[in-house]
Amino acid sequence: MRLIANRLFLIFSTLAALIGLFFLGWILFTLCAKGLAGLSLQVFTHDLIEGGLRNVIVGQIIMSGVATVIGIPVGILAGVYLQEYGGDSKLTEFIRDLSDVMMSAPSIVVGTFVYAIVVIPTGHTSGWAGVLALFILMVPIIVRTTDDMLKLVPVELREAGIAIGASKYHVTMNIVIRYAKAGILTGILLAFARVVGETAPLLYTSGSSEFWSTDLTGTFPSLTVSIYNLATMPDEEMVQLGWTGAFLLTAMVLVINLIGRYASNDKRR
Repeated sequence: MRLIANRLFLIFSTLAALIGLFFLGWILFTLCAKGLAGLSLQVFTHDLIEGGLRNVIVGQIIMSGVATVIGIPVGILAGVYLQEYGGDSKLTEFIRDLSDVMMSAPSIVVGTFVYAIVVIPTGHTSGWAGVLALFILMVPIIVRTTDDMLKLVPVELREAGIAIGASKYHVTMNIVIRYAKAGILTGILLAFARVVGETAPLLYTSGSSEFWSTDLTGTFPSLTVSIYNLATMPDEEMVQLGWTGAFLLTAMVLVINLIGRYASNDKRR
């Protein structure tokens, strides 16, 4: 009976995996077929108003990059505090629970929150509002990853550092973080991969512009929001441009995830 149950479970598990892979392959095939059809040099050399995607690609990278630059030190420092200084206090447990809740929170909820506290008071969308939304989505991932990676560092390394007279600060910076740097880097890359593909929070916060802009105080060009807008256009050329943007965004996220996986596997080896 157990053997039959085991085989049935194996069959159903394999079938479920194949069904998932089939639909994933279908999506990727459709995306590549339609996206590559509109790929040309003009996509990278012209702005959206001219039938290209240059301004929205750069805008997406700028917002995600600024959010990452701000989020990395905040997330890492919070993770270091939780693992190295917080102990088992109620504050530490509260921060961990809050981080877990924020990781699973729908991104559109974060966008609505930033819309309420930034966009409504200022009266317009802005790149900084989009950066704040992406920052809120990114920090919990970095915090949790840093906390988990530091937990894997052997206690003996900490004890050895303290035994030779090093301070807690030097042990943490020069031994613990250095030992866990590959795992922390992987978490940062995965966090960046998540926010660079977000659409919902930017709909309410940054909006999207058809023109080139590097001014984060105004409505800012965004690739993900532009893809959403282009997909609803009645013009076939605009819809095709949306498919091309979706393909480029998917390729970008895939490359970042592969780099993160490679860094993680390299550290494991």
